[in-house]
Amino acid sequence: MSTPIIVTGAAGFIGRNIVTELNRRGHKNLLLVDQLGTDEKWANLVGLRFDEVISPTKFIESVKTNTAPQASICIHLGACSATTEKDADYLLENNYRYTRTLCEWSLRQKIRFVYASSAATYGDGTLGYSDEDSATPALQPLNMYGYSKHLFDLWALQTGAIDRIVGLKYFNVYGPYEDHKGGMRSLVQKAYHQIIERGYLELFKSHRPDCRDGEQKRDFIYVRDAVGVTLHFALESRTGGLLNCGTGVARTWLDLAHALFSAMGRTPDIHFIEMPEILRGKYQYFTQADDAKLRRAGYAKPFLSLEDGVSDYVKTYLAARACAGGLMPDLASGGHGGHGQPHSSQMQPNVGLDHPGWC
Repeated sequence: MSTPIIVTGAAGFIGRNIVTELNRRGHKNLLLVDQLGTDEKWANLVGLRFDEVISPTKFIESVKTNTAPQASICIHLGACSATTEKDADYLLENNYRYTRTLCEWSLRQKIRFVYASSAATYGDGTLGYSDEDSATPALQPLNMYGYSKHLFDLWALQTGAIDRIVGLKYFNVYGPYEDHKGGMRSLVQKAYHQIIERGYLELFKSHRPDCRDGEQKRDFIYVRDAVGVTLHFALESRTGGLLNCGTGVARTWLDLAHALFSAMGRTPDIHFIEMPEILRGKYQYFTQADDAKLRRAGYAKPFLSLEDGVSDYVKTYLAARACAGGLMPDLASGGHGGHGQPHSSQMQPNVGLDHPGWC
């Protein structure tokens, strides 16, 4: 039997898609690590093939006591990903110390270690989005989530560990199996249901004279591409480094909205609403991954366009889920669904760069 692959955060959004692709490639000897809790997150594991699933607490205890199983690869996606989390001690423990302990263990055991950093480490973007090592120490995240990720990036750089591991700064990832994320879901997922129930989509107005309403830009990356990057460095490459995981192409919220209406077979109907005053000072008007270092590191595959990614997401996942949940979308006629609960129109702004659901 092959040596196990460890995936932490396996029942999460990117984690679930990682395990799906590992299964598709024939990998079944997997140790999944996640805190399933009492919500419906467990449902993301249905249909997957793996050897065992254990809690993060039990797993890290086995690491500390040297009783963890042998493994060949550790893909570490487990963390508190809420950019709105205010408990700094909790974030330090879960996003910094946990990652450091797991990384040090992986290095001792000669296990390939690939971990999730975050584009939230770039703060307000005024210093750009370069993942070059020389640029990283100067970054100033806007929230504690981004700072907790940044701290580990800095530790990996300062100790030289980054040369033997890979950290991926995920930008605005969207796609299947993000349903459990609540307010952290992508705008595509939120807006799809809003359009079904109301027939229109709400976006925040711009409050900068140099940017028209809806022309705020983000680097949107389909989860299939994020998985491709992650598994390239986990399975196929021994390159080390801190790398951006984004398309390198910024698109507007209007681009996303039009792609979504098109995929749903509807005429665009977009309403602009005022952004709450308290949020305007932290709102991101532009994010775009610098992908030069990623390409130099050997990742050569093209990324899906926003239009193709949104279309695939709607037609292969969202429409089926909506029908199963009683919303019954009519993709051809644009009819409204009948049984879903209304979603809040006050979608929050993207204070954290990898908070994909805020518009």
